[in-house]
Amino acid sequence: MDIRNVKLNEPFSSIDIYHSNADEPLPGVVIVPGGSYNKIMERDSERVAVTMATHAFQAFVIRYPVVEHKDYQAAKRALAQAFDYLVDHATALDLDPQRLGVLGFSAGGQLAAAYSNQPATRAKFVGLGYPVIQPAIDQRMGVQTEDVAKLVTAQTPPTFIWGSIKDGLTPYLEHVAHYANALAGHGVLFELHEFSTGGHGIALANHYTGIVNYNRQDQHMAKWFPLFLEWFQELNLK
Repeated sequence: MDIRNVKLNEPFSSIDIYHSNADEPLPGVVIVPGGSYNKIMERDSERVAVTMATHAFQAFVIRYPVVEHKDYQAAKRALAQAFDYLVDHATALDLDPQRLGVLGFSAGGQLAAAYSNQPATRAKFVGLGYPVIQPAIDQRMGVQTEDVAKLVTAQTPPTFIWGSIKDGLTPYLEHVAHYANALAGHGVLFELHEFSTGGHGIALANHYTGIVNYNRQDQHMAKWFPLFLEWFQELNLK
């Protein structure tokens, strides 16, 4: 595997590329980590990328402006630039751009949802883990965001959402259910798993992410990942 970082035109932004040499173009996923714009969380970034690579995906991690440079609009521009770069270099990356999607966690889920709803989006599928949807925690994060549920249209790509009913940071009714209702209202294909266990910021919920996440694991909530893989196969993107 060739791992390298490519700078984007948006300041303080780049994309980590986990390129697996392949005999055929592979599906790809752009991972958008959480961290409330205060850091790029390891639990949501490289560990998820490596795991995706083991399931025959080309994996990429977007590094958007955080800490003193944090800016929601800048982060959205960075994500769009990342997709443009990947599609433009798809052949060299052994990537099938018709099977390129986005996977966002927490605040990264809000960015992933926002990008997926742009008219010019190049995301063919979307995964949202315990996503921020409404600007209810803007003050806590120190950024000005938006209600991304209002961006949903009939053209929004197929979306997979998961979370925990025990999530106190992005409560189900205000965030996950709010977005799912928007998808349903516009006839968008989606799948939703709201687990009775787990919590916010739990990543893959297994030992591999737990060892960099205060040993936070949950065997039941960890089932989101195989369910996501099954859902992606059922999409049968071509």
